[in-house]
Amino acid sequence: MATATRKDAPVPAPHPPEFRRRAVDLARERTKPVAELAKDLRISESCLRNWMAQSEVDENGSATELTSKEKKELAELRRDKRRLELEVDILKRAAAYFARENVLPN
Repeated sequence: MATATRKDAPVPAPHPPEFRRRAVDLARERTKPVAELAKDLRISESCLRNWMAQSEVDENGSATELTSKEKKELAELRRDKRRLELEVDILKRAAAYFARENVLPN
């Protein structure tokens, strides 16, 4: 049996969505600098800033960035595309195999 890779199976986020939302809310309150808040939450400053940027895109949209929902949909579409390409390849090989079987004299 093959082992699932990161591309095959969804990998859970290390921090739950509620933790992320709360961290972003705290950062937006600006009671502490982002670097200090990130240290208090035991995450990197860049991680918190990325969450803030993604939250901004999710709430307000963006002409250049994808929302979280769009990213999830894109990942699903790419997974479906790979599966369909594999199925088409298998069908082509089967058609070629059976075509050879029918053409050869008995």
